[in-house]
Amino acid sequence: MTRVKICGITRVEDALTVAHSGADAIGLVFYERSPRHVSIAQAAQLAAALPPFVSVVGLFVNASAEAVREALTAVPLDLLQFHGDESPEYCAQFGKPYLKAIRVKAGVDLLQCAACFHTARGLLLDAHVEGIPGGTGATFDWTLIPKQLPLPVILSGGLDAGNVAAAIGQVRPYAVDVSSGVEATKGIKNAAKIAAFINEVNNIDLQLSR
Repeated sequence: MTRVKICGITRVEDALTVAHSGADAIGLVFYERSPRHVSIAQAAQLAAALPPFVSVVGLFVNASAEAVREALTAVPLDLLQFHGDESPEYCAQFGKPYLKAIRVKAGVDLLQCAACFHTARGLLLDAHVEGIPGGTGATFDWTLIPKQLPLPVILSGGLDAGNVAAAIGQVRPYAVDVSSGVEATKGIKNAAKIAAFINEVNNIDLQLSR
């Protein structure tokens, strides 16, 4: 069963829509240059609104350790997600499970990345767009992903209801991560797009399990 994370949540009503649609996790963006950025106060409010069994993931890009600890003090984050040039030592210092995002392009050795970040709970694979750490809405060449990565793969980058089934069929990721593909505008989610996305994930999972 492919897990679903919906990232870039900024409103309580969207967090609740995501939860009630059956997603496994929401992503809160603490990167100030992102159009989906939330303050620590906003993030705490969003996390508090969620029903049980929906994970809260905090996304950071080259943040100071103090900034991450400040967020952890105020927000019950289940998982950290690092999208910058963070080292394995940096990522592991907070005593929380973490994902390391890798921007994939030809020449990036994902097996080496997995070995380097062996303490991560998974690798989040996103499109490489120069100068933008994530949330670009761009896809990448899924054939660049090795079949036998030793860490769970969270597939990201340009996914939507129109291509997520093909992505899961080809990559067989542990989870898929979507943001712009289920939005009305940046940071504002669309309930119908969320429902369609999750429906496509469930349908392909059912087909693959037969």
